[in-house]
Amino acid sequence: MGWFTRQGWQPHPHQLALLEAEGDSLLVAPTGGGKTLAGFLPSLVELSALQDGYLDNGESRARGVHTLYVSPLKALTADIGRNLARPVAELGLGIRVEDRTGDTNQARRRRQRVDPPEILLTTPESLALMLSYPEAPAIFGGLRRVVLDELHALAESKRGDQLMLGLARLRQMAPELRVTGLSATVEDPVALANFMAGAAPVRIVEADPGPEPDIAMLATARPPPWSGGGGHYAVPEVLEAIRGANTTIVFINTRAQAELFFQALWAANDDNLPIGLHHGSLAHEQRVKVEAAMAAGELRAVVATGSLDLGIDWGAVDLVIQVGAPKNVKRLVQRIGRANHRYNAPSKARIVAANRFEQIECVAALEAVAARDLDGDPRGAGPLDVLCQHILLIACAGPFDADRLYAEVVTAGPYRALSRADFDACLDFAATGGYALRAYDRWQRLMQRDGFWRLRDPRASQLLRMNVGTIVEAEMMKVRLRGRGGAPLGEVEESFAASLEPGDSFLIGGRTVRMDALREMVVEVTPQPTANPKIAVFSGVKLATSTQLSHRVLALVGHPERHDLLPAQTRDWLALQAEVSLLPQPDLLLSETFPHGGLSHFALYGFAGRNALQTLGLLLTRAMEEQGLGPLGFLSTDYALLVWSIDPVLDPDPLLDIERLRAGLGDWLASNAVMKRTFRNVATVAGLIQRNMPGLRKSGRQATFSSDILYDTLRKYDPEHLMLRITAEEAGRGLVDFGRIEEMLARSPHRAHQVLDRVSPLAAPLLLEVGRVPIRGEGRERLARIEAEELMREAGLEALL
Repeated sequence: MGWFTRQGWQPHPHQLALLEAEGDSLLVAPTGGGKTLAGFLPSLVELSALQDGYLDNGESRARGVHTLYVSPLKALTADIGRNLARPVAELGLGIRVEDRTGDTNQARRRRQRVDPPEILLTTPESLALMLSYPEAPAIFGGLRRVVLDELHALAESKRGDQLMLGLARLRQMAPELRVTGLSATVEDPVALANFMAGAAPVRIVEADPGPEPDIAMLATARPPPWSGGGGHYAVPEVLEAIRGANTTIVFINTRAQAELFFQALWAANDDNLPIGLHHGSLAHEQRVKVEAAMAAGELRAVVATGSLDLGIDWGAVDLVIQVGAPKNVKRLVQRIGRANHRYNAPSKARIVAANRFEQIECVAALEAVAARDLDGDPRGAGPLDVLCQHILLIACAGPFDADRLYAEVVTAGPYRALSRADFDACLDFAATGGYALRAYDRWQRLMQRDGFWRLRDPRASQLLRMNVGTIVEAEMMKVRLRGRGGAPLGEVEESFAASLEPGDSFLIGGRTVRMDALREMVVEVTPQPTANPKIAVFSGVKLATSTQLSHRVLALVGHPERHDLLPAQTRDWLALQAEVSLLPQPDLLLSETFPHGGLSHFALYGFAGRNALQTLGLLLTRAMEEQGLGPLGFLSTDYALLVWSIDPVLDPDPLLDIERLRAGLGDWLASNAVMKRTFRNVATVAGLIQRNMPGLRKSGRQATFSSDILYDTLRKYDPEHLMLRITAEEAGRGLVDFGRIEEMLARSPHRAHQVLDRVSPLAAPLLLEVGRVPIRGEGRERLARIEAEELMREAGLEALL
């Protein structure tokens, strides 16, 4: 990797392009191409010229932060800090490089507000917090450079919107600053550049993508099972691959699966290879220990989730193993890049399909990687709940003028099209809580005096700062070893902790522990390695296959001439499906009706993702109930929906009428728990509900109770309230994913419904899936009557029927 020292430097072309850039720039470079440290080159050149406290033109050096680095992960800031230490020392710069994240101690945070370092490494949440202090102009007034790392990851969530609002504020404080965005996996560089742009356009620097990766399916002695997501059948081969490499990262899609796979690896690890575990629910101390051991080359492997997806530079890693279908091509490319983290070295990765259908998805993903075809959906406008939080935090920093703040906000990429009416609605909500709530003092937070908006009570700033952030996860409870000063092990969901009785065992951090007591928000445990554990229900994201990857899978399934790309057992499975029924195709929506276990089953092969097909299941069973078919339950996967009922579905077209589905969605959402859950998340981000209070923290149940009361109140007395409008938009786009149902129906002009006398090969794995959703309706009552009648006939009581 090119680098700068007093003796000279040998830069890569994209590093040189960043040095020569006049304004803001976006560097799209392969993972391992030195892109992150390249983003600091202009800063180090400037800081080197400032050794005597003056710029080249004689202007005195401003105090405060010179370069601000923002990343999505706390672990990444620590890694960058280590990597910057060497060039800073070689150049003899005599500057401080410090981080400012949720893990930074209070003493350092206070000192940074009055004596900030020259280079500050932080996250979007911590930046929003720092901008909420009156000292922000002094801290950032001399800011010259901002480096936004892994920008594509930030742009995919509300964290990116929050960051862009903060960047708009920084541009006002320091008009001369230059912004550099860094990303390795971008499907649309122009859209990402527009996302980070201010008033001036962003220059896009696209680096040579480097050598093709060495990526393939991991050969296994046993074929994958028909269902499940653990991949445990491949443990012997994964261990053998670990033995043959220097250092391996084994990526698993969810935290719970990572715990189970780590345990399975240890059970088979006869050579006692040092293997670690890393995910977001582990205690900070545990994660730091694993990261340090990896950096020192003390581990042969680490089992990890998305907590290690981004940018960690461990040169010894020469193999990545992805267990389970990646669900997203960009995610797979990002993870592949963790191996051979060098500019000109091919990354090596192997993929393990967790079940038979995932073999098809993995082959489709490999094709997409070879074609450099990345997936991604267009971003919508900046969310208004994030803007509400931003307005409240700006008020914490001091009085503001509404016109100037609006002019500032619309310079942020996501909010460029924000109307003044929507801005004013957010300001009114921040000030009064909205029409139905303005009579309550607790939501009277802002007032206008002398033309400026300010906090009614300056003491409210503490509460607002305690609730900074856009990530709303399930309520977590700490897990600690029992005893005074017990070591922290990590966190589990509150709902899981509530299900435990003293003596129950569960997995956390790869260890089996016994629950001893539940005190406040802490689960006290004792190690119990011999027990048969429950598995903790971690709050990791349940990934859904992307639209683009779903299309590739469907195209592969629907074209038999391409089945030679698949393993033999999968080819035979699909050939049998074509013989017994039909194969789904890109322009053909296939459904089947067949008997099983005394009930009728309806399978729809939609390839629309788990969330969308779960929503479709709720809407279809509602329509089936209206038709008197007696639906009893359903389950959804990324590729299919299965519904069981008393009477068969013989004509699915009326059930799939888009207008009927859309009307059913509106009726269902109005009173469904999905809307209440979405409202709780929106209200928490916007500041209507505070989870963190001085001296205490609301439990998840308390927060849910509060949000449910508010939701019902607003629906009754203020149905046009801003929070309800945001909730409806979010529910339709996120948890419900109705847009993918519409896309599924639009791309399938042809329909085929097969009435079979037995389970089809493609439907067989569905019968083994977990996650069944029961339907409590007339079907249950009819089934109970049928079972009662059968019992009476067996007892010879037909005359009483």
